[in-house]
Amino acid sequence: MSTMKSKYGPWALVTGASSGIGREFSNQLAANGLNIALAARRKNALELLAKELKTEHQVETRVIESDLSQPGSAKTLAEATAGLEVGLLVNNAGVEIHGEFVENDGSQTVSMLQLNVTTPMELSQIFGKQMKSRRRGGILLVASTLGFQPTPFFANYAATKAYILSLGEALHYELKPHGVDVTVLAPGLTDTSMYREMEGMDWSKMPIKTMPAEPVVKVALSGLGKRPAVIPGGMNNVMTFMGTRLMSRKQITTMFGGMMRKAMS
Repeated sequence: MSTMKSKYGPWALVTGASSGIGREFSNQLAANGLNIALAARRKNALELLAKELKTEHQVETRVIESDLSQPGSAKTLAEATAGLEVGLLVNNAGVEIHGEFVENDGSQTVSMLQLNVTTPMELSQIFGKQMKSRRRGGILLVASTLGFQPTPFFANYAATKAYILSLGEALHYELKPHGVDVTVLAPGLTDTSMYREMEGMDWSKMPIKTMPAEPVVKVALSGLGKRPAVIPGGMNNVMTFMGTRLMSRKQITTMFGGMMRKAMS
């Protein structure tokens, strides 16, 4: 039995598993011997991934078609996995909205808050309680480097990731005495479909290079339980250190506002 499986339990639940970081989490966790419950909206993509995981890693899978931007979706997802011992929860599903805040579509903004904030909070509470009672388990929450500072033109997205960052760091402390590891992954620009399909952004104008999903996930899994939050990539760590230790909030907001405006122009 793999070390990760013996430590956390037989099943991992990965949200947003159909592509990008979520898909990579599913691959690496299956390689570590964990059975994977795959949750996302695109059932066909999940079924293809499930087949690959079974073939390559000889693990069990469960496909759960779910729109986590809908209220009540966390409870529905918990019911769909009720027969499984979920020992590792990966709260990965998320979406971004950028542009001037007052010009953003209101209904899309509310859906983003549900997907990025409310659903992962509810899932962490539901599964965290089960893990606490078993005295073992792990929770990974995916935030962003933008969660460390106010980010003009990504104002609401950055705010959702700031919530996830704060929540996860607090849960790291609360649940550690009960045998439950919690860590927040805060990636920078990552080569995912969300990054590639983002309209109106020229990321080549940013001083930070894009990272592949594979090393991003490796950093998350290696840091699980050891640190409250992990940031993959040297430049991402430098930028975060500058923004949190060397500059005032006004200064870092102005700097990121200028960079985002330039990338949008």
